[in-house]
Parts: sequence; C-alpha cells; structure tokens
Amino acid sequence: MTTGRVFVITGASSGLGLATARLLSAVAGTHLVLAVRDPGRGRAAQAQLASGSSSEVRVVDLADLDSVRAFAGGVERVDVLVNNAGVMAPPRTLSAQGYELQFAVNHLAHFALTGLLLDRLAAGADPRVVTVSSTLHRQGRIDFDDLDGARAYSATGAYNQSKLANAIFGLELHRRLTAAGSPVRSLLAHPGYAATGLQATVKPGLYRWALMKLGNPLLAVSAEQGARPIVLAATSGEGGRFIGPTGLGEMRGAPGVVHPSAAARDSETARRLWAVSEERTGVRLLDPAGRHQEPG
Repeated sequence: MTTGRVFVITGASSGLGLATARLLSAVAGTHLVLAVRDPGRGRAAQAQLASGSSSEVRVVDLADLDSVRAFAGGVERVDVLVNNAGVMAPPRTLSAQGYELQFAVNHLAHFALTGLLLDRLAAGADPRVVTVSSTLHRQGRIDFDDLDGARAYSATGAYNQSKLANAIFGLELHRRLTAAGSPVRSLLAHPGYAATGLQATVKPGLYRWALMKLGNPLLAVSAEQGARPIVLAATSGEGGRFIGPTGLGEMRGAPGVVHPSAAARDSETARRLWAVSEERTGVRLLDPAGRHQEPG
C-alpha cells in the first residue's frame, strides 16, 4: 500500500524524466508512476530507482490522444503530475489525430492529461502540476494560422512554439486554478542546457551535429542536474512560479525562480491557445473564471 505521495511522470524511461524519478525515489514512501511509451525501457528505468520507494510502469503514447485518455482512466490516485515528455525538432510528422507532432506531444497531450486527472489531483496531498518548458520558449511564437506547419515547417520553430505553449499553459492553468480556489498548484520548470538524449530526435543535419558534438560536451549539464528544477517545483514553492537554473543564461546553476517571456504572459494568446487546445483534445477543464468543467 502506498503511504507517501504519488507522482505521475511522463517520459520517465530516459533523460530528464528518469533523472526526476531517481531523485524523487530517494524519498521513502514515494510512489512513482512511470508513464512511458516502451514498457521494456520503463522496466529498465524502474530498476534504477531507490529501494525505499515503490513504482509502477504504465504505457501511454502521447502522440495519440486516445492513448492519453486510456492512461488517465487507469490512474486512481495522483498528488503530483510532471508533464515532462517531449520530442525535439524531428522532420515534420503528424500525430494520430493529424496534428504536428511536437505541438501534439509536448503540449496537447499534457493539456489533455492535466484536465483528465484534475479531479484526482484536487483530492491529493499538496497537489501540483509541473509542466516542463525550455529557455527556447523565449524564441517561440504561436502561429495560430499554421499550427501544424502545413504551409511552412521549421523543425526548430515548431519546437520553440511547443515550449512557448508549455509556458503559456502552465501560467494560465495557475490563473484559472487560483480563480477556482483549487488546492492544485501549477508550476513551470526548465532544465537549462542538459544532455538528455532529447537532441538525438533532431533531424540529421548541421543543427543536430552542433548540439551533439559541440553543445552537449562543452555546455551541457547532466540529466540529474537538469532535473533539479523539476524536482524543486514538484515538491515546494508557490503556484505560478517558473523554476530553472539561475546561472549565466539559465543554462546551469542552482535552481531558483526565473522569469517567463512576455509572450508567455500575454493573456489574449493564452485565451486563444486554451480554446484551440480544448477544441483539439476534446478536454474542457476550467472555464475563464476557473469553474470546473467535466472533461470531454
């Protein structure tokens, strides 16, 4: 029987997700739900966790909203949801529902999962939603006229857009939860420049070569260091905060409060993104006044 808090972590089989799970597993009594696409890799990750915690491997394909719904339906209890999983700058690919893959996996799946679990989160102990963004959200722009890159696709531009969407979502979720008087806190986190393996999903070319051969060896911190802001957001602090490395350029350093871009704080963009996200996912979680809505 689980005695401590329950953490659901997406993308927990590698990179930041696995590092986050390892750090949280050091807290005795913690129960970790490793939400992964590949059960074999999930079990290998599970073997790396501290013995004082308990864990389970649950399969979810974030590129398929039907899979997200099925996963959420099987979660009986959750205190903290860590929206971590992501893909970075692949060739243009569509999700099962026909949406651009990075926008679908990095943002839409987590928007849906949060809404589908919100009732169970509200019943949790110090309940939190931690959405993992990136410093690259500052270079992002939400192209509402071409969200899926059908007219013009830039792999890195679509990634930056998805990370800006993460930041907008985390802040708007905080605003709506506060308006509702909900006990659930919404926080954002980013790892700085961490060597996680995510860069390997970048399409072959000069950009991936620069990341893997130059950026990672010279600038990147370890996945464990990159996970520290996520763990801090998952375990302490007020809602609405953005936690990241506080060193030069937010690439490394001790975790602390950092600041989102002006675009991430824009209320009209947040309203439009929320409406589009509800339409695409079929999940309606909080209206603008913070009132709870039943998931679609």
